[in-house]
Amino acid sequence: MNDRLHSFDALDNFRDYGGYATAAGASLHRGRLFRSGHQASASDADLERLAALDIGGVVDLRHPSERQRQPSRRPAGFSGTVVEIHHDDGGEAPHMAFLKSTELTPDSGRRFMIGSYGRMPFQPGHVDAFSRYFRLLAETDRPVLIHCAAGKDRTGLLAALTHHLLGVHRDDLIEDYLLTNTAVDLEGRAPAIARQLEARTGRPAAHDAVVAFLGVEPAYLDTAIAAIEAQHGSLDGYFVQVLGVDAGLRDRVTARLAA
Repeated sequence: MNDRLHSFDALDNFRDYGGYATAAGASLHRGRLFRSGHQASASDADLERLAALDIGGVVDLRHPSERQRQPSRRPAGFSGTVVEIHHDDGGEAPHMAFLKSTELTPDSGRRFMIGSYGRMPFQPGHVDAFSRYFRLLAETDRPVLIHCAAGKDRTGLLAALTHHLLGVHRDDLIEDYLLTNTAVDLEGRAPAIARQLEARTGRPAAHDAVVAFLGVEPAYLDTAIAAIEAQHGSLDGYFVQVLGVDAGLRDRVTARLAA
């Protein structure tokens, strides 16, 4: 875990999700695949650290309203490709609509997450961004960073899809997904998040409910994968039928990221 996690002043959940073995006997390159939370609060020192990583592509999975509220900071002279979601989200992220309308408890939070993960792979903005991301991986030899707001759900799904595409074992895929629970100080972050949520929603949130909402569980990712398999027969079918990632594109991504 420690060699995957990168330390920043104000960037959460920033880690390398390369390095895993593949079914073909290769290993994913390190220093090429990064994932994190948003960069709106990045310090100047953080930007210097990002610049040193030579990021060649950033995939921002946040909704337009999220980007407007918390615009990204990037290193001076950043020359990479930026992939963003441009589909209208109605002006409010789904999790905020949920929090404004429903009391947050561990159970209600889990129900919301399960429902969200069942829809996430098929939402038009995600399909478009995921498709452009895999094409970016096939075209660049520089590192790529994927992120959403907290770097755990939308980002977690896309990282898991990447691992599957590259032949990473399901156990390693799940393990990487669950690293959010140790990469982020959930207990320590919960009080400040609870205050922010109450200020924005007018609803108090219990500590245990916030901790559960900030973390991830295997059932969430399992729900997304099961939904994909139910509609498209397999993850591989989803890649071809929904994302347009055919065998040729898959081979180009693998050639750049595994050895």
